[in-house]
Amino acid sequence: MRRWTLVALALLGLHAVAEAQSPPRTARIGVLLFSTPAADPNVRVFRDAMRELGWIEGRNLALEFRFADGQPDRLPDLAAELAALKPDVIYALGGDVAPWAKRATSTIPIVAAVSNDPVEAGLVSSLSRPGANVTGLTFLLSDLAAKRVEILREIMPKLSAVGVLWNPDHRDPDFKETQAAGAKLGVRVASLEARRPAEIDAALQAGLRERIDALIVVSSRLMVRERARILDFAGSHRLPMATGWGDWAERGALLTYGPNIDEIVRRSAHYVDRILRGARPGELPMEQPTRFELVVNLKVAQAFGLIAPPSLLARADRVVQ
Repeated sequence: MRRWTLVALALLGLHAVAEAQSPPRTARIGVLLFSTPAADPNVRVFRDAMRELGWIEGRNLALEFRFADGQPDRLPDLAAELAALKPDVIYALGGDVAPWAKRATSTIPIVAAVSNDPVEAGLVSSLSRPGANVTGLTFLLSDLAAKRVEILREIMPKLSAVGVLWNPDHRDPDFKETQAAGAKLGVRVASLEARRPAEIDAALQAGLRERIDALIVVSSRLMVRERARILDFAGSHRLPMATGWGDWAERGALLTYGPNIDEIVRRSAHYVDRILRGARPGELPMEQPTRFELVVNLKVAQAFGLIAPPSLLARADRVVQ
């Protein structure tokens, strides 16, 4: 009899542990997007990650989407609509999206995944202790921009001038870090600034006047949306190109070096999960990437008459051939 009592108690204990580990109720998450749920690949990754954490749509999870369909002027009203619904958490994808969520509410927890500097952008007080109601992840980490110049120099030993296409309104340290790296390597760095689509062509033409040997594109919403035009320009003027994140190398850039976006989105789902289980957003550090991917397009290198050193190819996470 005692043995059966112990077994029953053990089973009850396991049941209690399982219940403690399972999501307690139906959670409502407001999702604020720049594009649409169908067009944004991060939405699928987020949904999958939440499912792995035990949050199942239709069972214990409800997602309320508000999306700008590529029209940034709609974001303030959409953020206000989400806040009025009083969800348990607002999930904001993008450094140009998250500030509108923050302006819409100071009480609803917000988890953001951003490509800019959240402190410089005024999103959080500090990375280690965000304070207020916002936390999440940023794609940025010091020295990433410098590392891209170094990798580019490995493939182009005679590199003397590089143009940096960037959006000054996108708060990040990439241009300054590229300048510092260029000074150490003896590479002249030309600033090619564009704040809107209409300024892209003029910025690229300025690079030609500066007689640049290669192009570095600082990834941001603007640059990703204009990616096809930038790649066409670089290809037609035989400018090897390096970028930070995204599938640029698969589409025709020479290389990318930066964080894996899917991994960051999955990590952001863990932040949502922790807040749903009682964590306070202001006490969750704003996380930076810890793993980086190097992708080299060998086909592009060969087309430009460049030789990628075997040591570099051995370090690459992917080689496009």
